[in-house]
Amino acid sequence: MRARSPIASNQGQGPSFQRRTILGAIPATILLAACGEDPIQFGSQSDSLNIVDHGLWDQLVSEYVLVGDDGLNLFEYERLQTEARDQLSAYLTAMQAVSVETLGRDEQYAFWVNLYNAATIDVILQNYPVDSIRDIGLLGLGPWKDEVVTVSGRPLSLDNIEHDILRPGWQDVRIHYAVNCASIGCPNLAPRAYTSENLEEMLEAAAATFINHPRGFDYRDGEIVASSIFDWYQGDWGDASDVLEHAREYATGKTAEFLADAAAIGSYEYDWTLNEA
Repeated sequence: MRARSPIASNQGQGPSFQRRTILGAIPATILLAACGEDPIQFGSQSDSLNIVDHGLWDQLVSEYVLVGDDGLNLFEYERLQTEARDQLSAYLTAMQAVSVETLGRDEQYAFWVNLYNAATIDVILQNYPVDSIRDIGLLGLGPWKDEVVTVSGRPLSLDNIEHDILRPGWQDVRIHYAVNCASIGCPNLAPRAYTSENLEEMLEAAAATFINHPRGFDYRDGEIVASSIFDWYQGDWGDASDVLEHAREYATGKTAEFLADAAAIGSYEYDWTLNEA
């Protein structure tokens, strides 16, 4: 089992800026001001035996995530909206009632990942139908800065959870494979809930699945084509060579072959189409 790959630097620009580079007419200073820069800290209890019940979320993703033979998971938004909207709301309500400070570190990690993913699904359903999560909000800015949940009395946005809590708090690059932004280009939404018990197994599987899928790494026209995630957050690994070294740790088959002697990433791509079944 691989050890967690530490984040080399958490000062890189997150999607508050990078997901919005299409807005070239807006001054960079305004976009950068929207980035989460200050870590949000919640205490934890290392000896805590408290367990969060993610059973409802586990039922939802097992039912509405379609695992594709091509390595791409899709989500049945319309069917969930019709059949189980109240169950998603109930799960989010229950999560916001959790005293997160009473949890151990792994339990908190799983809590934040599941909360982020469930809240993202909820945001999509509140605005459904949409072709892309970037269609939500003004000027294509997306919903990432909107406060969507309240934990321990603190209103939080999706950006807060990902960039102010998870990334600086755990400094584990595999966070990027666990949180899902409801897009084809994103690493898969897992068909089961993260828990403190399955955390390591699921993080490793998520990393391997994405890296070995063409939307993670591909080889076309004589160059390596990588997901834009490895460009947007390159500082979390270190630099491009560190990204490639990380990828080689998980690469198998054809991916391992074209990454074996790769010295550079030629280009980056990302598909913002909604990951809808």
